Amino acid sequence: MPRAAQKPVRFSPHAREKMADRGASEAEVVAAIRAGNPEPARGVRTLFRKNFGFGRQWRGRHYAVKQVAPIVAETPDALMVVTVFTFYF
Repeated sequence: MPRAAQKPVRFSPHAREKMADRGASEAEVVAAIRAGNPEPARGVRTLFRKNFGFGRQWRGRHYAVKQVAPIVAETPDALMVVTVFTFYF
């Protein structure tokens, strides 16, 4: 997926559900896609990783960093977020 592709980012219902469950905002997901590190994912999908300063509690534990990792499928007119993972450390 070319970095220059500034296509609009769209979210599947599943991705929105996982974002809510895992504590990722829409702005963080878009930032991960636009400025994160891309990795190949299953099929023709791409996973992007971006670390964000966190410095607060998540589910009862304190974490300094939150990593947001969306899985993206590129369509002719958009970047479709299929799901989103978050990692706290």
